[in-house]
Amino acid sequence: MMSPVLSAVSNGSELAALIREVIAEAGGVVPFARFMELALYAPELGYYERSPRPVGRQGDFYTSVSVGPVFGELLGFQFAQWLADSDFVHPEAPVDLVETGAHDGRLAGDILGWLETGRPALFPRIRMWLVEPSPRRRQWQRETLRRFGPTVQWVSGLDELEERTGGVRGVFYSNELLDAFPVHRIAWNSTARAWEEQGVAVAGDRFSWRKLPTEAVTAAQADRVRLSALPAELLSVLPDGFTVEACPAAAAWWREAAGVLRQGALVTLDYGFADDAVLRPELPAGTLRAYRNHRSFSDVLSDPGEQDLTAQVDFESVAAAGEAAGMMTLVRASQRGWLTRIFEETLAVGSGFPAWDAARIRQFQTLTHPEHLGRRFQVLVQTRIPGAALSNGELG
Repeated sequence: MMSPVLSAVSNGSELAALIREVIAEAGGVVPFARFMELALYAPELGYYERSPRPVGRQGDFYTSVSVGPVFGELLGFQFAQWLADSDFVHPEAPVDLVETGAHDGRLAGDILGWLETGRPALFPRIRMWLVEPSPRRRQWQRETLRRFGPTVQWVSGLDELEERTGGVRGVFYSNELLDAFPVHRIAWNSTARAWEEQGVAVAGDRFSWRKLPTEAVTAAQADRVRLSALPAELLSVLPDGFTVEACPAAAAWWREAAGVLRQGALVTLDYGFADDAVLRPELPAGTLRAYRNHRSFSDVLSDPGEQDLTAQVDFESVAAAGEAAGMMTLVRASQRGWLTRIFEETLAVGSGFPAWDAARIRQFQTLTHPEHLGRRFQVLVQTRIPGAALSNGELG
């Protein structure tokens, strides 16, 4: 089995101290998913709680939103096309736009801004809902979206969203949400010929990897069973310590969101692979990474709260969760392919889309270039539209 890798802990860090307490209360080791949850989301201390500006040139990483408003405008254009379809939603009824993981609200603002000017007849019917449990992030979002007034409403979770909407009818979307759900790390023990979950323990002033006791392994059990069912010939040559991630929380959230959607589309854009291979020989340590100052690091245990933690999304399990909840997969494509198709439709006479000047074209190229965001990001769209006609994998 792989030897423990130790990472420095800032002794003065309140978050590190909190994580130490949680580990001690758990008997000395916790699943990495618990560590990641605290590192990112601990109230007032976690990475996503500290500042509204970890994104963009002055932050730790770029997103499609930080490239500029074109990303939101293209999404708004596509959403408007769907919402104009009478099979998609009743032409006179209010329509819901729902975003989870809105961070500082810029994407919602870009979408609403385009709809307000590009689809003025549709805009008054829109109810924008932001699903946000964090009071701090809600405040950032309120400041960004203040000009839209009562068009934008907040709920703390999916239960409250369903209660207030009576079930969503419209578009439920997220961007770079699923990759931030806490993951479990599962490593191959070639001696025992078994998959074992890696937990996080404390060693002196550092956090360290430690095998999670078998009786503590619960959330990732299904993935361990799936991995153990791989061909014996493959497992026999798998290197000791070969590591993969499992994220049952992402699939569970998607299934719950599908349950809230009465009619419309469920959309996500995120890091992921174009295929559904279970193992990737080129990534023996898995896809889990830390990001800081636009650099990627494999040491994910150091400085909790000071760096982003993320792993590639298992789109196969997410799509399967939606289909099990009665959804139909409409789009499974690269961001490059999907946005390019939308771009082509904006060129039609009377589309209402702004002219493609040099600045807007540069933004589009960044969003779709294979060496930037176009290939690394995948798009999944699933629908629940009773009686709708589907053509070429798209609505209408």
